[in-house]
Amino acid sequence: MSLLSSIKQQSKIRPQKVAFVEGDRQLSYLQVQQLADRISVLLQERQKPCERVIIALDRGIDSAAAILAILNTGSCYIPLDLKNPDSRFNYCIKDADAQCVIGKGKCPKWLTKPQLWLDINSITPTLPSPPQPTTIAPESLAAILYTSGSTGSPKGIAISHRAMRNFSDWAADTFYITHKDRIASLAPFHFDLSVFDLFSSLSRGATVHFVPSTLTLSPSNLTKWLGEHRISAWYTVPSLLSFIALKGSLSSTPLPHLKTILFAGEVFPTLQLIKLCELLPTTNFYNLYGPTETNVCCYWPVERNRLQANTPIPIGYPACGSVLNIDPNNGELRVQSTNNLTGYWQRGRLAPAVSLDKYYRTGDKVSVNKKGEYCYHGRLDRMLKCSGYRVEPAEIEHAILQNPKVEKCAVVGIRDSTSGQRPAAAVVLKSNTILTEIIKPLKHTLPAYMYPCKIMVLESLPVLTNGKINYRILHKKLENL
Repeated sequence: MSLLSSIKQQSKIRPQKVAFVEGDRQLSYLQVQQLADRISVLLQERQKPCERVIIALDRGIDSAAAILAILNTGSCYIPLDLKNPDSRFNYCIKDADAQCVIGKGKCPKWLTKPQLWLDINSITPTLPSPPQPTTIAPESLAAILYTSGSTGSPKGIAISHRAMRNFSDWAADTFYITHKDRIASLAPFHFDLSVFDLFSSLSRGATVHFVPSTLTLSPSNLTKWLGEHRISAWYTVPSLLSFIALKGSLSSTPLPHLKTILFAGEVFPTLQLIKLCELLPTTNFYNLYGPTETNVCCYWPVERNRLQANTPIPIGYPACGSVLNIDPNNGELRVQSTNNLTGYWQRGRLAPAVSLDKYYRTGDKVSVNKKGEYCYHGRLDRMLKCSGYRVEPAEIEHAILQNPKVEKCAVVGIRDSTSGQRPAAAVVLKSNTILTEIIKPLKHTLPAYMYPCKIMVLESLPVLTNGKINYRILHKKLENL
């Protein structure tokens, strides 16, 4: 069965049920289906077949309908992070070998191939003819999600219909999502948390409420919004939940309808989780774990009576039918799952990402406690988690080293009170160079979440006896800056 089959069934069962709410705008399941069909016809009328379609739209009803339309035509959707620099947009478009870019209004100046542009405003108010039926194999690609790459460029994670369907069904069943639920959607569509928001929710006939992005800067207003919309389930990142626990006015803004909070993407500081649990005593909390390559492969229903301020919480038990394996040599978690990616999309083609025995190596060090729960002990490599985003220091270093006035560079992650980790950089500059000459170009090449929160100028980088960079000393220097 395709990823859309359950959603289409809901459109037949509950055509007038509200599917999406965005500000003052709302669409029923039937209206969403009609909008998606009209976009599908536009895609099918293109001169060249659209196997991979870029979405250059803000998170909301139009972009969600575009995703459904793309999948309905048997194509693969590739959402852009519109907060990224223009150069990153065109890199993803070229790397994906995309045949179409769906946006709104006139073709933007940053698009180097304007012939790819498809204005969603050009859809007709009525459907001239139904979209041509398409047979979609379970292993067909549904999405390519670009994340930070260790090679210095973004890396496309290619995910099949089968993988996304497996996760969305598991999540809907595990967290008891029904047509009575109201789901808060805040995760951008290039972030794998959005798979729950769209597909787990719609497959069960729930209503998806798009959270205004401005509310993330005002936790008390966000809390108020959750209450006013009677949100029952929300999947988000620990850094935002910590912000709400500290400044969300939860003691004076009860949320009686909020039955479930799922969190993932980074470590949740236990002390802040304890505070949030106290402020929301009737809400069930779940820690979901897994890199984008596996979506969720582990989960832990939070046991309030076991929470201790100085003890990290477990990542829990296998999820989504995953088979987990720990490498005895280094403690690395390996995952065999229907959720696993099909491969990495590189230069217009798929590159393998799993071993012959179908295990994906996560790069995370784990152990199993006495209760049989998996526990996370950090990365084996240098990868960072910043506000739920995966960040490869090598990509930041590559961007900094593009400046000819930089001789050497090293990036590490330092502690941050709100986002868990932030990248920080140390640089060795050529003579007569000032730091501002280095900083300014970065704003045009790196997205905001990858921009170093600190940049330190050194005469030389600290090294070990073997000549390699001493990241421990470098980390200490940047933490104390």
